[in-house]
Amino acid sequence: MNGMDEDASLAALGGAGILIFILLIWVIILSVKLSKLARAHRRMIGETGVPKLEDVLMKVHDRMGDVQAKQAVQEATMANQEKRLVALKGRVGVHRFNAFSDQGGEISFAVAIVNDEEDGVVLTGIHSREQTFLYAKPVSKGESSYPLTPEEKTAISQAARKE
Repeated sequence: MNGMDEDASLAALGGAGILIFILLIWVIILSVKLSKLARAHRRMIGETGVPKLEDVLMKVHDRMGDVQAKQAVQEATMANQEKRLVALKGRVGVHRFNAFSDQGGEISFAVAIVNDEEDGVVLTGIHSREQTFLYAKPVSKGESSYPLTPEEKTAISQAARKE
């Protein structure tokens, strides 16, 4: 019976040794994770110079407030720029034509310069053999207070179609 007790003791001792080895590996893994966490904590504390978590959070909150204020200013600036961009006369339409049937080459022209709302100006140059005439007409919503020729209307519609 004594041999049996010895075998059981040896088995228990071997099992305890394996358990101790597994626990040792577990402790090493936890130590590595803890050191990584401590390093991250030191980095966070080192940036602020404040050892208390509450103070760190307050500084982060203050920084967020500053960022939000700057973002609001940037959004307002961007909205203002978008309004100005719509008002700019950036759409141009050009239509060349023959003003007189006895001349060729389409040397007369109508140029429309409008914004997104079709507000702007249309310039018409009429070339004859002796001289050239240049006319400017204001345009509002694609129409003018002066009568528009078909060529001027074509130039305005070309300008309005451009994207």
